[in-house]
Amino acid sequence: MLPTTAVIGAGISGLTASKMLNDYGVPYTTFESSDRVGGNWAFGNPNGHSSAYRSLHIDTSKHQLSFRDFPMPDDYPDFPHHTQIKDYLDAYADAFGLREHIEFRNGVVSAKRLDGGGWEILDQAGATRRFDLLVVGNGHHWDPRMADFPGEFTGETIHSHHYIDPWTPLHLMDKRILVVGLGNSAADITVELSQRALRNEVTLSTRSSAWIVPKLVGGKAADMNYRTIPQLPLSWQRKAAQWGQRFTYSDPTLYGLPAPNHKFFEAHPTQSGELPLRLKSGDVTPQGNVARLDGETVHFEDGTSSDFDVIIYATGYNLTFPFFDPEFLSAPENKIDLYKRIIKPGIDDLLFVGFAQSTPTLFPFVESQARLIAAYAVGEYVPPSIAEMHETIKADDHLYMGHMLDRPRHTHQLDYFVYEHQMRTKELPAGRKRARAQGAPVLAGRA
Repeated sequence: MLPTTAVIGAGISGLTASKMLNDYGVPYTTFESSDRVGGNWAFGNPNGHSSAYRSLHIDTSKHQLSFRDFPMPDDYPDFPHHTQIKDYLDAYADAFGLREHIEFRNGVVSAKRLDGGGWEILDQAGATRRFDLLVVGNGHHWDPRMADFPGEFTGETIHSHHYIDPWTPLHLMDKRILVVGLGNSAADITVELSQRALRNEVTLSTRSSAWIVPKLVGGKAADMNYRTIPQLPLSWQRKAAQWGQRFTYSDPTLYGLPAPNHKFFEAHPTQSGELPLRLKSGDVTPQGNVARLDGETVHFEDGTSSDFDVIIYATGYNLTFPFFDPEFLSAPENKIDLYKRIIKPGIDDLLFVGFAQSTPTLFPFVESQARLIAAYAVGEYVPPSIAEMHETIKADDHLYMGHMLDRPRHTHQLDYFVYEHQMRTKELPAGRKRARAQGAPVLAGRA
C-alpha cells in the first residue's frame, strides 16, 4: 500500500514532484491556491506569487533550463519570454496528465503533523483532509524582503516583486528613481526604466556590488559554455573561473559600479548584456550602499546624497511556510537544514522540493529531487541515520556555501552539476541499498 500524498503548489517544483509521483503510481493531490499552473512564471498570478514583470525573459538559456524528459520546443529562442515558459509548463502539465490531480483555487491554509505521523490539512475550501506524506513546493520567490535603512522616505516605495512595467503599479515617467540591489531583477528593471523615452533619472545602489556576466558569448548563450566537473574540487574550478572572468569583462568597476566585496563566484553573479551599456551611456548613475533616508533625500555611505521620487527595492525574498506553525518549522534568516535540500531530519513524512538557488539551472535540479521523492514514497529509497544526515548537511553547506558571502540570498546555494551527479551516482543507489537492508518506513495508513 502506497502513502496518500499531498503536494503544496503547482509551480515548477510542485509540478515536477507531481509528475514523478504520477510515474511511480503514488496516490497524490496537488493543492494550488491559484487558478492556473506555473507559480512564479504565471504572469499576473491571482495568488500574488508571481514575480514576473511584463518584459521578463529567462536568464538561464533554454539549453540549460529544459526538463531532461521534456525539452523546450526547438523554435523557442535561447532566452524565451516568460509567456513562453508559462506555455511550456502548461504543455508539461498536459503531456503527463497532471491537471486531473490538481485542486485549483484550493491551497493549504494549515498543515499539522499528527501524533502518530501523517498530516491533517485544512484547505482553502474549509475542508479538513488527512494524508500520509506531505511534499512542500510552495516556492521561495514570492515573499518580498525589504532593506531596513535608518530614517524614513516620503516618496513612493515598492519591491521589485510588485513591478509590472513603467506604468504598473506606479507611473514611472519623468521620475527620479532609485533601484536598490544588483541582482538580475534589479538589472532588468534599471535597464527598462532608464530608457531615454521615459525621461527618468535612474540611480542604481548596491551594498556588495556584483560581477556582471554577459548572456551571450560568441553569439551564443554564454551558459552553454558553463559546466562544472563533479570529479574535480569546486575550489579549483572557482579559481579557474576567477582567473578567466577578465575575458568576459564582468568586473563592475569597468562600468562605474563599486568594486565587489567578494571574488567571482563568492556570491551569485548578475546576468545582463544591457546594464553595462546603460551605465556606459550615462543613462544610469551608479551608487554604493544607502546610509539613511531623510524625507525625499537619500544619503549614501560615500557621503553624497540625492533626492528621489521613488525607491524600488530589488532586495530578495524570504523563505516562508505560512501553513506551518512557526514553532513547528520556519526558516529564520532564510536558513533551514534539509538533507539534500529535501528531508528535514527527524520528520520522516515531510519532504521539500525546489528550495535551493541552483546554479546554473532550476528545472533539471527539481527533476533530480523529484526522483528521490518518488523513490522514497514507494519504499525504494531510505535516507541515512539522523546523525549522518546532520553531518552531511554541514558538509554540503561547506561545499556549496562555505566560500559565499554570508547573506540570506546565499543560504541555499548549490551547484547543479555536482548535486545531480551525487544524487544519481551515490545518494539514490545508497538509499536503495539501505531500503533493501533495513526496510523502508511504513508511511501508508498513518493519517
